[in-house]
Amino acid sequence: MGKMTVALLTVDEMAAADKAAIAAGVSGLTLMERAGRAVADAVTRRVRPGASVLVLCGPGNNGGDGFVAARILSERGLRINVALAGARSALKGDAAQMARLWPGAVETLDAVEPAAFDLIVDALFGAGLSRPLAGDVAGIVAAVNASDRPVIAVDVPSGLSGDTGVAAGPVVRAAETVTFFRLKPGHLLQPGRSLCGVVTLADIGITAEMAFGGGHQPKAFRNHPALWRDRWPVHGVDTHKYQRGSALVVAGGLSGVGAPRLGARAALRVGAGLVTIACHPEALAAHAARGPDAVMQRPISDAPALSALLADQRLSAVLAGPALGLDAGARDLVMTILRAHIPAVFDADALTLLAVRPASILRLCERRGAPCVLTPHEGEFARLFGGQAAIRDAPSKLERARRAAAFSGCIIVLKGPDTVIAHPDGTAAINTTGSAALATAGAGDVLGGLIAGLLAQGMPAFEAACAAVWLHGRAGDALGPGLIADDLPEAILPVMRSLTAGDASDLS
Repeated sequence: MGKMTVALLTVDEMAAADKAAIAAGVSGLTLMERAGRAVADAVTRRVRPGASVLVLCGPGNNGGDGFVAARILSERGLRINVALAGARSALKGDAAQMARLWPGAVETLDAVEPAAFDLIVDALFGAGLSRPLAGDVAGIVAAVNASDRPVIAVDVPSGLSGDTGVAAGPVVRAAETVTFFRLKPGHLLQPGRSLCGVVTLADIGITAEMAFGGGHQPKAFRNHPALWRDRWPVHGVDTHKYQRGSALVVAGGLSGVGAPRLGARAALRVGAGLVTIACHPEALAAHAARGPDAVMQRPISDAPALSALLADQRLSAVLAGPALGLDAGARDLVMTILRAHIPAVFDADALTLLAVRPASILRLCERRGAPCVLTPHEGEFARLFGGQAAIRDAPSKLERARRAAAFSGCIIVLKGPDTVIAHPDGTAAINTTGSAALATAGAGDVLGGLIAGLLAQGMPAFEAACAAVWLHGRAGDALGPGLIADDLPEAILPVMRSLTAGDASDLS
C-alpha cells in the first residue's frame, strides 16, 4: 500500500480526477454507472429481499448516480420509489441520460414520506455544494432525519462540505456513505465523520495513474502506516542505546510527578534507548521511587542546570510541558529549550507559557535550527493562534492546523477526535484511530512521549507525529472503555509488533 492510496482529495481535485479519467478513455456514463452500482450494492447488503427503498435524486451528477442505483435495485427485486429535486426535463448531460433509463415514475420531494420506507438513498447533492440547503430540499432532509430509517448517502450526506466536514445548514445523517476513488477531508473531519456513518470507498475505474500521472501531488492524507512506514526507525543488531536515541523529559516539582513519567515511559516503549527525567531537586526522590527503573532522573534547580544537560551531544530529543508548571522558573526552562538545537515536543504547560508571547512562535523552528512539534488541544490552540485572524477564521480544522504550521514553522498536532497533523509546507494528515476512551487524564502526556521517543530515534518530525498519533489511537482502540493513561504505554507493544511484522497494508 503506497502513500497515494491514502491521499485525500478536495472537491476540485476529485473533479479533476474525473476529467482525467474521461480524457483517458473512461466515459462519464461509465463512471456514473459504476458509481450507481456501488450504491446499489451497499443498499443490497443492508436490506432484505423485496424491501422498499426511497431514492432521493438531485439535479446534478449525484442525482444521476441515484437514478442508476434505483434502476439496478429495481432489477434486483426491491420496491423502489424515486423522488427528484426539480423538474426531470431540467436534468442535463449524463444525469439526464441515466434518468431516461429509469423506467418508473418520478415523484416530487413533497409527495413522499421517508418514514414509509425501509431505507433511503440520499443522492440529492454531493460534496461540491456551496450553499445551505433550503426550500423543499431542506424539508425532505428534516423528514429523512426524523424518520429514523437508515440512510445511504452518495459521495457525502447532502448539505455537508466535502472539503471542510462542516454543514452550513440542514444536513442528512447517514448510516453509510459511498464515495469514489479517494476519500475527501470532509469524510474524516468532524462533524462530517459522524454524519457520514460508515464510509465505503468504491472503485469506479479511476486509477492513480490517471489522477496523479500529470504530476499532481495531493497535500492531505488519511493518517495510516502507508504515509510514514518507510521512515519508521530500524535498528541493526550492533546498535547501542545512544544510537537508539536519548530523550529528555523536563518536569516540574513534587506536585506533578505522574505526567512526565507517563511521557518518559511512552518514549521508552516506542523505542528510545535512554530516557531521563530532569526535575526539581525536591522531586528527585519521588521520581526515583515511582519506576520504571529504566527511566533515569537528574536534578535541575534552574535554567543554567537544564542548559548543561541540553549540551550533551548524545541527547536527541526533548519533551517539555507535562506538569512543568507555569511560574517564572518554568518559563525560563521553556526558553532554554527554545535556544537549544535539539528536536523538541512542547505540550501542556509549555504551550500555555508559549501562548503568553504568541509572537515568539513565529518561524520558531527556523530560529531554533531544529524541529519542533506543538501538540495543542482546541483550547490551547486558541490561546496560541487566536490572535492571528487568518488562522482563527480558516474554514476547517485542517486549514487552521496548516496555517498554524506555516506561521510557526512547527509541526502542529491539533488534537481531538479528528486529530490533524500539519507540516509547514502544507502537507497534512487526518487521524482516524482512537475513541472517546482516550479522553482521560494523562493520555496527552503519553502521546507527547511517543512523539519524543520517535524523534529521539531520528524519525522526521512530521512522520514521527503521524506515527505517534496513529499508535496512540490504536492502543486506545485495543483497550477500549475503562482505560487509564497508565495502560497506554504497555498497549503500544502489540500495536508496534503488528506494525513491524511486515506488510502494514491491512492496518486501518
